[in-house]
Amino acid sequence: MENRRQLPLEGVTVVALEQAVAAPLCTRHLAEQGARVIKIERPGEGDFARGYDTRVKGLSSHFVWANRSKESLTLNVKSETGQHILHQLLSTADVFVQNLAPGACSRLGLSFSTLQARYPGLIVCDISGYGQGGPYQHKKAYDLLIQSESGFLSVTGSPEEDGMSKAGCSVADISAGMYAYSSIMSALLLRARTGEGSHIDVSMLECLVEWMGHPLYYSFEGAQPPPRAGASHATIYPYGPFSIGDGGVVMLGLQNNREWKVFCEQVLQDDSLASDPLYVDVPLRSEHRIELSARITAAFRSMSTQDVVNRLDDAGIANALVNNMADVWAHPQLRARGRWQEVQTPAGVIPFLKAPGIWFDDTVSAVPALGEHTTAILSELGYSENQTHNFINQGIV
Repeated sequence: MENRRQLPLEGVTVVALEQAVAAPLCTRHLAEQGARVIKIERPGEGDFARGYDTRVKGLSSHFVWANRSKESLTLNVKSETGQHILHQLLSTADVFVQNLAPGACSRLGLSFSTLQARYPGLIVCDISGYGQGGPYQHKKAYDLLIQSESGFLSVTGSPEEDGMSKAGCSVADISAGMYAYSSIMSALLLRARTGEGSHIDVSMLECLVEWMGHPLYYSFEGAQPPPRAGASHATIYPYGPFSIGDGGVVMLGLQNNREWKVFCEQVLQDDSLASDPLYVDVPLRSEHRIELSARITAAFRSMSTQDVVNRLDDAGIANALVNNMADVWAHPQLRARGRWQEVQTPAGVIPFLKAPGIWFDDTVSAVPALGEHTTAILSELGYSENQTHNFINQGIV
């Protein structure tokens, strides 16, 4: 009989008071490393991300993405009985994750100091917009607000005064979720050595500002920040999209002078351009990007998209197609590597992309219906069917 592969977080229990994206994404990754994740939701309503849209067979696109492989327990944590049930769960849990509104957990008696005194081995991860402490600690925050507060919007979009643009996905939420996930993994390793729990205080602002390292240092000591440059790189050129004669668009990137020479000689087939004094190094090419863009586009005008891609590939110049969402669903590289799998949801089977890095097929389970596991979890805690029925009637679960 073949031995089953042991999972990294097998035996770890995570209790999550979570909503939206940041905390759910964090705990989904924990679940898919083998942890048991009990997601606590409001009775009758659930995680408000369930109502963001109905794009996936009537379910929310955000919710199905961030919540597979979990158990859903509905629980009114403001009620006395709900508090008791929550603490029954916490008494045997390894990790507690929450991203409720600022101050909500403290009002519920779930601050780290309170939990540490009661459960010294518990790892507590608080995710918020601005972190605990400081003048902004009580401000509510959502992804786009953090994109704004972090300076991300100021360097993203087109050059016009009103040309700021947000990211096309929830970058602040995703960064916070991933830093929370990696911090919890570190805290579990530390606890294995010391037996002690940890407090993890994740600020969405700090997560996204960390990602802003290049533009921050580029504007060091009052220097001009990198200009907004649309889909092109703000300071390296040519590094962006270029139109082709047949209507296609190719994204290409040159990082150094060696690549520039090869690009001119083998792709544009214009040796003189490689030695033109206006374009001999990266800063000059960026400074004269308007003129250079016109010359590159003129050369591409007589070619097909496939011709351009072939020349770029043959020359070893990095390039990519500008794909839309339909293109990504059908992407040949993702399909060739078997990255798409299927997962059950309350509305039926849907595809999902296997998370990058180490992967365990047997950790993936369904996206839960609201309260799907409530009865089973309460039974584990010693409650009878009659008690559970009464809790439902009282709005406790």
